[in-house]
Amino acid sequence: MTFHIITLFPEIFDSYFQASILGKAQEKKLLKVKTHQLRTWATDKHHKVDNSPYGGGPGMVLMVEPIDKAVRFIKSKIKNKKQRTRVVLLSTRGKIFNQQEAKRLVKYDQLIFICGRYEGVDERVAQYIADEEISVGDVVLSGGEIPAMMIIDAVARFIPGVLGKTESLEDIKGSYPTYTRPEIYVPDKKNQRKKWRVPKELLSGNHKKIAEWRKDI
Repeated sequence: MTFHIITLFPEIFDSYFQASILGKAQEKKLLKVKTHQLRTWATDKHHKVDNSPYGGGPGMVLMVEPIDKAVRFIKSKIKNKKQRTRVVLLSTRGKIFNQQEAKRLVKYDQLIFICGRYEGVDERVAQYIADEEISVGDVVLSGGEIPAMMIIDAVARFIPGVLGKTESLEDIKGSYPTYTRPEIYVPDKKNQRKKWRVPKELLSGNHKKIAEWRKDI
């Protein structure tokens, strides 16, 4: 599976996608993350990709032309035309992203994310270029880069082999409190009576009892 990110700040993604689970997944060739500098498709010598909004108002708006050219270029480089491709515009007006959406998106072979900036993106991008708009919640961020990272992380977890064990998926095992050593932790050495303990059920060795405890939490 390949994730494409169209952005003005490709350097934002380097450390995150090279580390931990996603970094190892790329080493194993289970997935690819490719960033694309939007200014590559600017049409003037200053590499300008934004302009003032029609009708007035504050800020600048990302223009439709460089985004259109970027998406067309990415699609033209996909050799297998039978692969399922989806273009996603990160937007505060889009459908709310959740675990079910992650499961849906993992069915695609190529995902192309358009990261907005400034006062937004020319509406024609949503109308004619993007297949859908996605929001990560009722919050306004500086751009679509963090939402793109969040969505890619969530979707990648459903790619076979990325986690190693599918049991690691929280929607399979369920979300419950977890503990590790030490069994007893004393946060204040001067007050030995104050102790934080691991629940006794988890120390029983009785897997049935442990499963029941987790279910009841």
